[in-house]
Amino acid sequence: MTGVDDYRGLLEQQRFLEEIEQGVMIANRKIIHRRIPDLTADNILSLAVAVGRLRARYLEAAFQLGIDEHGEPPNPSEVQELKTRREMYEEARQAFEALRYAIERGYVDVKKSGQEKS
Repeated sequence: MTGVDDYRGLLEQQRFLEEIEQGVMIANRKIIHRRIPDLTADNILSLAVAVGRLRARYLEAAFQLGIDEHGEPPNPSEVQELKTRREMYEEARQAFEALRYAIERGYVDVKKSGQEKS
């Protein structure tokens, strides 16, 4: 195989990968837009605020463990509550990150405030 053949092979591979990426973008846009047709800055901010509230509830539960003045370990129900709040926060945070990724990749459009529905 010559250098020219290697170069052609590399170009073909890059074109193939670009076609695949384009197909992935089209599929993601179609699927996501079916589920979330009107994504706006307002509802993205609402999700961010919900994540913040879950973070606060999780941290609140963590600090409650340290309030015991007698040095007693937390009881199992307190630990379970902490775990539940952590899981809720982490799931919401990951969902928000997935949304950010989808926006960055062009899988979704964000309508500007006051923009007409199309």
